Amino acid sequence: MSQRVFIHGFHAITARLRHHAGSIQVIYLDQSRRDKRARDLLKAAEARDVRVVLAEGARIEEMARGKSQGVVALADPIQLARDLDEVIDELTEPVLLLVLDGVTDPHNLGACLRSADAFGVHAVLAPKDRSAGLSAVAMKAASGAAESVPYLTVTNLARALRDLKDRGILVVGTDDEAPATIMDADFTSACALVLGAEGAGMRRLTREHCDVLARIPMFGQVESLNVSVSAGVCLYEARRQRGVPLL
Repeated sequence: MSQRVFIHGFHAITARLRHHAGSIQVIYLDQSRRDKRARDLLKAAEARDVRVVLAEGARIEEMARGKSQGVVALADPIQLARDLDEVIDELTEPVLLLVLDGVTDPHNLGACLRSADAFGVHAVLAPKDRSAGLSAVAMKAASGAAESVPYLTVTNLARALRDLKDRGILVVGTDDEAPATIMDADFTSACALVLGAEGAGMRRLTREHCDVLARIPMFGQVESLNVSVSAGVCLYEARRQRGVPLL
């Protein structure tokens, strides 16, 4: 069995209870919490027969190794799709992927997963090296999206992009200097959106394996956006082009 992990934060734990309650071994809740969030969590855990242990806040912070919001859960890792074949085989629409190149901040990774979930991305791909990894911090920042969007890591990102192209998946990379904008790119067919780290952008080899390069139009004084904000903007455009009603 894979090594159990600690999940912290109300959003992340509530999402795990909702989607994969059987993977949770125990929830530790700060015994001093009497607010609505704590009460709602207790009810949700009780309804799913998940054990809750009231503990001192200091102990919970130690388990979480950081800010926990007073709650932490010990759980077995969940397994969504294990590879791209599993993702694609279940689809009834053209695949939409998000590829992250060099995103090493777990908060940014978590926020990208939130954007991916919000706009119906079927999987997020990232290299095993030079990547934040799906840590407890990233899962907390994802606010439950880590429970719904497969996060797939690859040994060689350039090779993975070649494989996507061999499958007929259009690879659209983001580049601040590109002459075309994301509105010019075609997201209506099977496609993969590639984003690099803030500042550094995509690596050269990654850029060379993109079919299309496009930029986000900027009208203010700042030169770039946070990678998770960029992901949200580009994925909104992808869904807009696909004709999915957005409120």
